[in-house]
Amino acid sequence: MAWFYCGAVLFAASFLLLYLARKADGLAQWYAVHIYPVIVGTVGRGFGWFPASAAEILLYAVIFLAAALFFRMLYRTAVKKEGKEAAAHYFSGVWLAAALLFSLYTLNCGINYQRLSFSEQEGLQTGKYTAKDLKEVCELLTQEVNTYAEQVVRDEDGLMVLDGSEKELAVKAMRSLGENYQGLAGFYPKPKALAGSWLLSVQNLTGIYAPFTVEANYNDDMTEYNIPFTACHELSHLRGFMQEEEANFIAYLACMESDAAEFCYSGSLLGWIHCTNALRREDTEAWREVREKLSETAEADLLANSRFWSSYEGKAAEVSEKINDQYLKANGQTDGVKSYGRMVDLLIAYYNG
Repeated sequence: MAWFYCGAVLFAASFLLLYLARKADGLAQWYAVHIYPVIVGTVGRGFGWFPASAAEILLYAVIFLAAALFFRMLYRTAVKKEGKEAAAHYFSGVWLAAALLFSLYTLNCGINYQRLSFSEQEGLQTGKYTAKDLKEVCELLTQEVNTYAEQVVRDEDGLMVLDGSEKELAVKAMRSLGENYQGLAGFYPKPKALAGSWLLSVQNLTGIYAPFTVEANYNDDMTEYNIPFTACHELSHLRGFMQEEEANFIAYLACMESDAAEFCYSGSLLGWIHCTNALRREDTEAWREVREKLSETAEADLLANSRFWSSYEGKAAEVSEKINDQYLKANGQTDGVKSYGRMVDLLIAYYNG
């Protein structure tokens, strides 16, 4: 029973903190500025020493332990006739474990959803824009993509390839950006590729922030031009900026801040994809004009990317998107998964500001 009561206290405290973060003016911002950086500098730094994703290792360990304890409960129930006692012990342990994980989520992620957004903190005002405004930004991004497409290393299939230094370069890019934006200054552990990246691929995910270990993880199987942008996106969450459109915008800024052509290409191409998708919805003819200007060199990466994600289409991806959509909405992002694309609003405000 002690485990049950401990779990109940942890759940109650976590829900109270989330409620106060929503209702108490300034609390979440104070937490994000003064408390969360300490967590990143201790927990994030500690797990950062592991060369592999500690979150991934712990996930496999938890699954193995939960299965072992479940079969132990069945053994105690069937052989030792300890049905009620065994079941109570097992489920109270599950309850406590769930409470601990939810508490970690609250402290390392949940509260930060209620902080000031990056755009609010930096005075970047978004508003309505015209198709002409959008087309101008798309044309600018097209020029960037075409320029950097010729500067990156490519394999025999014409696809951009990384040299293995992307983790260090992502940290360097974020630190450089922190020199211009105080809210992004601070310690960054290296982002980590998942050994079992297929777990992300089947969910149509390019990366994930692990609040339990304060790690930035990315999908190492996807087309490589995605990796620099994704690494910076996930690292932005370690500064407490949880909104996905803002993490995308920060990733773009970080990539363009880098002196590595691969990062500039990744940032400009991902920005181009979001903006041209928006332009296609607004003005199909203007989209065609912009689309025709993209270099054939970049087309190879886009085609490979399309083929990669098409191979993972299915129910798992659909369910994952619905879960992610509801998760984002529950944390105040009313657009759900569509909020990823609102990076366009920030890019237009940035370039037209």
